[in-house]
Amino acid sequence: MKKAPIDIWLIDPLAGFLGRSTTSGIVLFVSALIALIVANSPWADGYHHLWQHELSVGFDDFLISKTLHHWINDGLMAVFFFVIGLELKREIMAGELSNPRDAVLPIAAAVGGMLLPALVYLAFNLSGDTNDGWGIPMATDIAFALGIIHLLGKRVPLSLKIFLTALAIADDLGAVLVIAFFYTSNIDFISLAVGAGFMVVLIGSNLLGVRNVVWYAMLGIGGLWLAFLMSGVHATIAAVLAAFTIPANVKVSDKGFMQRINALVTRFDRAAPNDVTLVTHEQLHVLEEIRTVTKQALTPLQRLEHRMHPFVAYFVMPVFALANAGVTFPSGVLSQLASPVTLGVIFGLLVGKVAGIMGICWLMLRLKWAGFPEHCGWRHLLGAALLASVGFTMSLFITELAFKGQAEFILQAKMGILIASLIGGTAGYLLLRRLPVVKV
Repeated sequence: MKKAPIDIWLIDPLAGFLGRSTTSGIVLFVSALIALIVANSPWADGYHHLWQHELSVGFDDFLISKTLHHWINDGLMAVFFFVIGLELKREIMAGELSNPRDAVLPIAAAVGGMLLPALVYLAFNLSGDTNDGWGIPMATDIAFALGIIHLLGKRVPLSLKIFLTALAIADDLGAVLVIAFFYTSNIDFISLAVGAGFMVVLIGSNLLGVRNVVWYAMLGIGGLWLAFLMSGVHATIAAVLAAFTIPANVKVSDKGFMQRINALVTRFDRAAPNDVTLVTHEQLHVLEEIRTVTKQALTPLQRLEHRMHPFVAYFVMPVFALANAGVTFPSGVLSQLASPVTLGVIFGLLVGKVAGIMGICWLMLRLKWAGFPEHCGWRHLLGAALLASVGFTMSLFITELAFKGQAEFILQAKMGILIASLIGGTAGYLLLRRLPVVKV
């Protein structure tokens, strides 16, 4: 069938661009760059004022009023954490974290890559309000890290990409736990109890076989997320918990799916055509059955993850970067670079993260508790560790939680994140690019 001009000139090229594994990282980088340029231009005041506009949701006396910046960080980023939760559940069930033997090295590396950065940061910030930022250098930006390694194509072994993916996923789980236990405000236990009630209903719905994602969305957003938002526990945690309640089973097995689809295709083939572009009533009925069977052969978890990933990659994360990466560099920027917060973040990410990952890997391999990823050596692991030092999205997010209302510390932390991420990402890319191509 001949393609329409719009497919050839617009839709197909756009789909190809968005389908590349590197595109989300490029879009995120461009968004951060735009935020930095605007924040240091004559429009800087307008840029900062934009995110402080109040937005209220509710009715009568029940209103939730927050700035646009807070809605992005508490609301829009909950969608990001929801997808993270879906990915975590899938990886634990049947992915890089499902086989303990294969997962032990990246998980252990992730633990080392979180603990040592926090200690390095605290070495620069032993006392005072600044030591609240110890969680900032613990995070790895999965989109940037994987985007950079995928830019290298076949120059790096597939096993190294799997290692970095598993490490970043385990790192995300660690970051979620850090936010849950250490970056929550005063807790309203009544609201938390209401949230727990909605969580019980969500789990019960899963056990009873409810597969309607709209039902989970209503309970997850209107119940669990809202209760957590009011409780003082960060609302993004509710998104992760809700994701773990999404069903991960199918109604039709692989074999049953093939049998029913083959039968439906045969029926469609035998249906009398009407020799126009419109399908007949019988053909329409068969196509509807095919769609139903196809839906039943997919788990709600995978269906949601597949549908929501583009929205998160190409809207949620770029908007977050636009709202949070806009650092206006002051006139005395060099003095800010020498601040304990900035140095703690830079050295935490570049030294603590890399040394933590490499140190744990050395220990695990020395004790023979794990083996090298296939076709990889120490330089490959060092390259992956450098890419893991790109903290960006999650580090920026934790910065806002750690230094609420403390503009000077937020500025210093963001400068450290940007500098460390740029150095770590560039160094990791150049190191891996110089390694010989492994022929498998």
